[in-house]
Amino acid sequence: MSKLPGWLGQVGAELSRLSERLDERRAETEAADPLLGGTDPVDSGKDEAAHVDQVPAPPTYAPTVAARPDPVAAIPWGMRVAAEAGWRLLVLAGTLWVLMRVISAVQLVVLAFVAALLVTALLQPTVARLRRHGLPRGLATAVTAISGFVIMGLVGWFVVWQVMDNIDTLSDKVTKGIDDLKNWLLDSPFHVTDKQINDIAKNLSDTVGTNTEAITTAGLQGVTVVVEFMTGALLAMFSTLFLLYDGARIWQWVLKLVPAQARPGVAGAGPRAWRTLTAYVRGTVIVALIDAIFIGLGIYFLNVPMAVPLAVFIFLFAFIPLVGAVVSGALAVVVALVTEGVFTALMVLAVVLAVQQIEGHVLQPFILGRAVRVHPLAVVLSVAAGGMIAGIGGAVVAVPLVAVTNTVVGYLRSYGQEESRRHSPPPHGSTALDAAPSPAAASASPPDKGGDEEPSPDAP
Repeated sequence: MSKLPGWLGQVGAELSRLSERLDERRAETEAADPLLGGTDPVDSGKDEAAHVDQVPAPPTYAPTVAARPDPVAAIPWGMRVAAEAGWRLLVLAGTLWVLMRVISAVQLVVLAFVAALLVTALLQPTVARLRRHGLPRGLATAVTAISGFVIMGLVGWFVVWQVMDNIDTLSDKVTKGIDDLKNWLLDSPFHVTDKQINDIAKNLSDTVGTNTEAITTAGLQGVTVVVEFMTGALLAMFSTLFLLYDGARIWQWVLKLVPAQARPGVAGAGPRAWRTLTAYVRGTVIVALIDAIFIGLGIYFLNVPMAVPLAVFIFLFAFIPLVGAVVSGALAVVVALVTEGVFTALMVLAVVLAVQQIEGHVLQPFILGRAVRVHPLAVVLSVAAGGMIAGIGGAVVAVPLVAVTNTVVGYLRSYGQEESRRHSPPPHGSTALDAAPSPAAASASPPDKGGDEEPSPDAP
């Protein structure tokens, strides 16, 4: 009985070895029999060669089919660049179109706020000067605003008074001028008869009579324009008061609306844009005042009626570059022609051209300087676009908007380049040796004494 466990262990081990041998034989049989899905490793290469030999070769007349390229690679590089730029331009154009629609819907509010900005740029230095003399901010704002509005009101009252005082004289001179023109046409070599002149006058009278409804509608539209003008003036006055009193806090609140990454650049561009706007407004006021004084004196000494209203008209239209000077000068020449004759009109034309030449070549470059220098083509296009979009108000706002935009874009470009240089890795290796100054150049360069170089855009 003691040998029975050992014998049973030997039998179990023999059975395990027999099972392993059977499994090995079964695996070899399955690998060698093709019916069971296996292949003979020795004959596998021969079978593949026989299978390849069984595939017929393509005929010689069959065309060679090239592989199709990637569609992106098939498009020319220039067309891909144009497409990438095109959809971005479409998005930008759509954004600008929506913005213009919004601005046109609230055009009165926008023009009133822009007018308030222009008036604030003119009056803000006075507020700063009064505060330096010890006046509180509220009192300095009140004194400046009230003084400015009173002066503008007095100028408007004086112009209306001059027009009403000289309207009878002007009407008589216009009637006399029309009679002189009629007599000149009768005696001229054009063979104009009295009947033809009367027919022309009768046709004008009939035209006015038949278009009475249109004239009445135009008058009602004029009343609407006056109401809108008064509303815009009140909005501009209130906006000016708040901008003078709380302009710095309003600017800080606007900066909070800007994304954090762009906030430093916008914060630096804002004061520079404001300085440009202030320089433009103050320079334009000085140039317009000089034009109005000298042209007004010339008209006054030539005995042209309503010299003061014409001078004020020249002052106001001087805020529209190029176009305003032409319109105001033409009006003065026409009034002189109708009231005083051809010789006086030619003299007025000479005075207007002389003053405008001095303005264009001496006053504007000297007073405005390089701070608001804009190319004449940009001035013409901006005035035309502003007039088409928003009438006279748009023409007045167009040039300062272009000047401010030019300043902001130039500063942001310089700021971006400075930031890219600041965050770029320092030169190393041969690049560092090339960038380092030579000893001779370092010894030859004079020491920096300060104030001789142009300040960087980041300098205050």
